[in-house]
Amino acid sequence: MKKPLALALAVVMAASLAACGGGSSSSGGDSSSSGGDSSSASGSGEIRLVNNKVEIDEGLKKLAAKYEEETGVKVNIESLGGGVDTQATLKGYYQAGNMPDIFVFEGDKDYPTWEGNLADLSDMACMADTDSAYSVDGVVYGFPTTTEAIGLAYNKAILDKAGIDPASITGPESMKAAFETLDAKKDELGLTAVVGWYTEPSALYWTTGQHMFGTYLDEGLARDDTTYFDLLTDGGKLDADRAKAWGEMVALFNQYSDQDNMVSGTYDQQILNFASGKYAFVTQGSWIGATMTSADAEQYAAAGNFECGMIPYAFIEGQDTILTNTPNWWGVYKDGNVDAAKAFLEWCASNDGGQQILVEDCGFVSPYKSCTYVAADPFAQTIIDYQNAGKTSAWHWLGMIDGLGANYTGVVFNEFSKGNYKTVDEFIAALQEQLEAAYAQ
Repeated sequence: MKKPLALALAVVMAASLAACGGGSSSSGGDSSSSGGDSSSASGSGEIRLVNNKVEIDEGLKKLAAKYEEETGVKVNIESLGGGVDTQATLKGYYQAGNMPDIFVFEGDKDYPTWEGNLADLSDMACMADTDSAYSVDGVVYGFPTTTEAIGLAYNKAILDKAGIDPASITGPESMKAAFETLDAKKDELGLTAVVGWYTEPSALYWTTGQHMFGTYLDEGLARDDTTYFDLLTDGGKLDADRAKAWGEMVALFNQYSDQDNMVSGTYDQQILNFASGKYAFVTQGSWIGATMTSADAEQYAAAGNFECGMIPYAFIEGQDTILTNTPNWWGVYKDGNVDAAKAFLEWCASNDGGQQILVEDCGFVSPYKSCTYVAADPFAQTIIDYQNAGKTSAWHWLGMIDGLGANYTGVVFNEFSKGNYKTVDEFIAALQEQLEAAYAQ
């Protein structure tokens, strides 16, 4: 028996969404308008996949064509874009009995909606080849497609000119020494600032109140270590010693950032200035590579298309991980064509199967250790290197309560960068107060 969705939909809305065709692209038959259950929509020899990134639609269709050529099994790709709310559309499909065999969901955010409707993927061989599968209570429900990373991104050409080996930055003292060296050589290196650290609270709260706070939660820890996340969820508590060390790093960023843009600058300015060679470091994740090679391609080329990398946010000596995660997963509908869907996913994870297309045509950074393909992205190789070395931590910030970064923590970072907290202790005290208020709701 199907478990009712956590968020009920009105019948008229469900019918409307189920018939929705705008903003989607399908290969093969018109799977978006099929009636009945998933198996009747796809047919016994077919499977249907709903994807939320229209920009990779062409690559996925190439993937489907290759799989059909090799196996005879047709994969219908339905890509939702153009402002379509993917999860709302999927809920409509569910209500109409029109679920795809494979569909995208965003981990903890969407799992409660689909709990009871996801097939168990634990027995899939490819899950032993990745650290990024989505699981609940030891049961795997999500197939990872790509990897994103959070670390202190750097311009290797600038560090080389300054005589700094990024591998030598292993803790707070070496990080401070590197910043001091770069700051002293700003003019000869053509730098505006050592680090692009932006704290504008309304549009960039996610990079401060979520990602940077996430480094406090996870930096240097095993992927399954939830020590500091568990403290957080127990009334918004912080570990005093760890928070103090982490706060000292944030203070260092405040000191050596672009003072003209730190408080109110935009994401576009932050990435453009890094791509232009004006910052040696930037406090953003691997996703900026796509912007550097597209919207900022001209400026990036003028700066020499420099090699990029990441170092850990090592606020305690010896921390040696970057934070990685898949931004979303493919789940298999438990009442659909499960065996065919799992076979397709096994093939997608294989180096001899779909990995080349997913990496080279879709631009994915493979979460599978056996993959030998590397995306044409400035940060792809460094992510692969950390993964292969087993030097990654998780993104437990994804499990924080809704609105924490936007309504609580993001504002505290901004106030600190404005100088409204004079010491790290004041910053941590204000953060603690906000966390306790948030988790008291």
